[in-house]
Amino acid sequence: MIGQWAENLAAATGLRPWALIVFSIVLAALLLDFFQRKLMKRLENLVQQSTTLWDDAIFAAAARPLSFVIWVLGITLAAQWVPAREGGLLSAAMIIKLRQLGLLYAIAWFLYTFVRKIERNTIKRATLEGRTVDKTTVNALGRVVRITIVITALLIGLDTLGFDIAGLMAVGGIGGLAIGLAAKDILANFFGGVTVFIDRPFSIGDWIILKDKDIEGVVEEIGWRQTTIRKFDKRPVYVPNAAFTTASVENPSRMTNRRIYETIGMRYKDISQVEPVTNEVREMLVQHPEIDEKQTLMVHFDAFGESSVDFFIYCMTHTVNWQRYHEVKQDVLLQISRIVQEHGAAIAFPTRTLELESIPEFAGQTS
Repeated sequence: MIGQWAENLAAATGLRPWALIVFSIVLAALLLDFFQRKLMKRLENLVQQSTTLWDDAIFAAAARPLSFVIWVLGITLAAQWVPAREGGLLSAAMIIKLRQLGLLYAIAWFLYTFVRKIERNTIKRATLEGRTVDKTTVNALGRVVRITIVITALLIGLDTLGFDIAGLMAVGGIGGLAIGLAAKDILANFFGGVTVFIDRPFSIGDWIILKDKDIEGVVEEIGWRQTTIRKFDKRPVYVPNAAFTTASVENPSRMTNRRIYETIGMRYKDISQVEPVTNEVREMLVQHPEIDEKQTLMVHFDAFGESSVDFFIYCMTHTVNWQRYHEVKQDVLLQISRIVQEHGAAIAFPTRTLELESIPEFAGQTS
């Protein structure tokens, strides 16, 4: 029917029938792609108002792969109508395989993008709702799923092209051993990354310290090969993941409290006031709203210093925020200073006292 229609139109226009069919297929693909883009854009804008993570991710991920499918079907269908004498170099079997590969690529593209959108939407939605979400775990799961999609698509594509997958995997096992020996550092970093994802000693946004590496900063990204840490002077440091299998990692972000541990010295002549001062300081800390009285709290006379009698304070703040902690610490120290002054005492500073038993008289006089 299509051939008869093309022959009648060709007779009227003077063009070859196959050329009219190819032109019609390409024009239909162009129009179909145009309308599907408009429709998908409208649907994407519509579902963005919903509260679910899936619907907007589906439409956002499907738009470009769907356009690709339309053109793959259009081009391969048009190629079937080009006769061999007119330059049709592809056989029917080859065109079918290309169509299958194109559809496979589009499906893998859609799934890969869909997983990535879900990953980002999960983190974004949790942030907007004020919920805590482990970004490291979300990113790790997303990477694993995306890698699985890519490997599966490659294996299916090779099978479509007629390759022996079992044979390739056997050869790949031998080659993998050689590659593993040659790329042991890469593998060490990879398994170091796996260890970080499983054990989760830190997450994105955590402040960590690698003491043996002299590295301190905030974790920005955890990749399969390396982890990016932004130091407090804003310089990035890229740490190979293999380092985390042997290095000791301190994670201050997971503190439950912050500690105030200070030594205060009073003058020796105020030693009689040490006991009442320490008692009042202890009571002040117990009553302080920012000090956690359920944790260890100590205020005791500690030592006879070179120029002062010393007592120490040891307590924990409720806050773990660095800036707020220093505000609380400042308030505590100022209150201690006022307590010392109220008892007629003073904070000591380094001094030396010279005691002279007698002053020798000079026998001679100046002339």
